[in-house]
Amino acid sequence: MSGAAERWVNVMSVMLTILRVVAIIALTAITLIGFLYLTRGSALKHVRSVGQNEDPLAPNEPEFPLSVAMATGAILLPGNRVDIAVNGDGTFARLWDDLRSARRSIIFQVYYGLAGGVADTLGEILLERANAGVRVLALYDAFGTGKIPTKHLTSLRNAGATIVAFRPLRLSALNVVDNRSHVRAIVIDGRIGWTGGFGIDDKWLGDGVSNGGWRDTNVRFEGPVVRQLEAAFAAAWSEATGELLTGRLTLPTVDAGSTTAALLYAPPTLGTTIAERFLALSISAARKTFYVTNAYFAPATNFIDLLTAAARRGVDVRLLLPGPRTDVRIARRAGRKRYERLFDAGVRVYEWQPTALHAKTFVVDGLWSSVGTMNFDNRSLVLNEEVTLTVLDAAFGERMNTMFLDDLNHATEIIPDEFRKRRWTERVVEWGANIASRVL
Repeated sequence: MSGAAERWVNVMSVMLTILRVVAIIALTAITLIGFLYLTRGSALKHVRSVGQNEDPLAPNEPEFPLSVAMATGAILLPGNRVDIAVNGDGTFARLWDDLRSARRSIIFQVYYGLAGGVADTLGEILLERANAGVRVLALYDAFGTGKIPTKHLTSLRNAGATIVAFRPLRLSALNVVDNRSHVRAIVIDGRIGWTGGFGIDDKWLGDGVSNGGWRDTNVRFEGPVVRQLEAAFAAAWSEATGELLTGRLTLPTVDAGSTTAALLYAPPTLGTTIAERFLALSISAARKTFYVTNAYFAPATNFIDLLTAAARRGVDVRLLLPGPRTDVRIARRAGRKRYERLFDAGVRVYEWQPTALHAKTFVVDGLWSSVGTMNFDNRSLVLNEEVTLTVLDAAFGERMNTMFLDDLNHATEIIPDEFRKRRWTERVVEWGANIASRVL
């Protein structure tokens, strides 16, 4: 081999080595970036008012609605009627009546669904309304609702309904595979809205305390806030279909009552999320009481700090969390890892006993309430799309307080001294669950 040829081979060898190193660095960086994105947590740590008095606003202060709007984009509007629908017994019969009353449109978005009596009834009603000329638009999350009976989809589409999977699981959509739509949104004729924790499955039937029926809380509402729920649906619909819905779909909204409310839509994003800001603002607003019922409690340290700070300033902080019949045991274990820090600040923790607890609610000072899909964990606060109905109303807050305190009759309070005596093996399991808590 000539000297020139040898030099050329050496140059090529060096270049290939450089390319390999660059490829390895690039692959490592992409993998690391992807991992960090999939497991990203909360950056929000404190809530502070601007001005001479740095104390956050309380719900009874006149500036509070503006503070909510500035932090979350949710605009509190008067003129609504909001009814609490407790468990399947308080939900499905009225929901079926509302759907059967539709004359112009039904929009429907759901995260979870399985074959069974609830799915069959829903399919029959939607099919009958679609055949009657009602425009039916439905979105189902491709991950949470992967087993809808094919017969329902086929018959509904043949009747003219538009039914679309949200964020299907495919290679071209790997960038959003971790960001699921946890939303429940139903709007009938632009007049009636529904949201809450319910899914399309028979386990939501019943009274929530017997025969294995899940304990859940939902809301039915009328008034201007219904349009805000439509807007949340429209955002998801435009992504899933490429079609932007406009106002001709629905009838004009009219005042339906005296309750002030807002529909908070919280999609995932970079930086702090709407869900995080909403929850931090609400915890910091508490002056007297903060009562939480939540199915999956595994918040970041930042939110544990906010809860303990509230308790230390004299707020009666109580948490009603899942007991041994929870459907996601690893989430319960991750939540239990946080109990001792809460106990040290005086937070009281209760665990629901009869069935699986699936409700996602809170009420602050008997005045500021939330009922929706948002869990108290990183998945809901950072990774998922969520909605919750927020209500600023003393009468509604009183009903929420009563419901919470009544639920404690079916719960066991966790006694700190007894809890600290649990076996070391339980502590190890809790530690392991805590590691995975960002993606649960």
